[in-house]
Amino acid sequence: MKKIIHVNQHNIKRNRKNDSNDPVITVKTYKSNRYAHGVVIKDKEDNEIARLIYSPNKPLSCGAEVWLETRMEVEIIQDG
Repeated sequence: MKKIIHVNQHNIKRNRKNDSNDPVITVKTYKSNRYAHGVVIKDKEDNEIARLIYSPNKPLSCGAEVWLETRMEVEIIQDG
C-alpha cells in the first residue's frame, strides 16, 4: 500500500507559538491519516532504512527540528 509522509509546517509553527508538542508528521494512505512525532521506514525484511525525526527540544546545530536520517545510499535529484 502506498504511503505518503507529510510534515505539517503549520503544526510546527503552532507548537513554537503555544509551547505545545502536537505531532507534526502525518502518514497518509487511502484509508487513513496517522499522526506522529517520528517514523521509522523499514524494508521488506524489517530492517530500518530511514528515520524521520521531529525534535524541537534538541534541534540539529543548523536549527532544523525535522530531519531524515539514513545509512542507505542517497541519490540526489536536481530540478532542471
